[in-house]
Amino acid sequence: MSLTGKVAIVTGGGSGIGRAISLQLARDGAAVSVWDLNGDSAEQTVQLIVAAGGRAIACVGDASSKSDIKRSAQLTREEFGTISILVNNAGISSFTPFMDISEQMIDRIMSINIKGPMLCCQEVIPDMLESGWGRIINISSSSAQTGAPMMCHYSASKGGVIAFTKSLGIELAAKGITVNNIPPGFVDTPMLRNSPVDMDRQIEASPMKRAGRPEDIATACAFLASEQAGYITGQTLGVNGGRVMP
Repeated sequence: MSLTGKVAIVTGGGSGIGRAISLQLARDGAAVSVWDLNGDSAEQTVQLIVAAGGRAIACVGDASSKSDIKRSAQLTREEFGTISILVNNAGISSFTPFMDISEQMIDRIMSINIKGPMLCCQEVIPDMLESGWGRIINISSSSAQTGAPMMCHYSASKGGVIAFTKSLGIELAAKGITVNNIPPGFVDTPMLRNSPVDMDRQIEASPMKRAGRPEDIATACAFLASEQAGYITGQTLGVNGGRVMP
């Protein structure tokens, strides 16, 4: 699936799933703008892409800040041209009993996980409308499909991502722009390893008896970004090893 000539933004592209997505889109021919709050991590992803013969730049900023988004998008346009692919991957999680969740925790997780993708979409959709072609892929979570104890605020934010995907997909369907989401299930990333999740127990409970790999999400993302996925919009493509079968 060739993405030659396309310009992609991957938020949270400095590590984990975001890095894998950035590398995959670059392998498929896209010029990739790697956005991350951690500049060193973003630059490491860029170096991996360039070493493999691809094109990429790093943009440092907060993907939930309108001013940072605008600045990073402009840098992307100056370097590569019109933006055609947006992967809203940046996000945070939290494991907290519901009654202990503070207002500040709610505000932060909603700002990054749902407000951020909405603001990023508002910034890049004009590029896509002008081109008559665009791909938006939102990374949600299987926790939004099943529910998850001690993750009420996180699951709610990711459920918002799924609903947002459907609504925006309908709104843009006639414009040549598709909007889809991928809810990963139990993927081995630095974020997961730093969480209180019992990985051995989760693996045993998984139908495939293994954790997902960031590359599993990346290949699904690359498909949704491709020309071949042009008749798919508003959809939830579960990549979860059989954990969720809606």
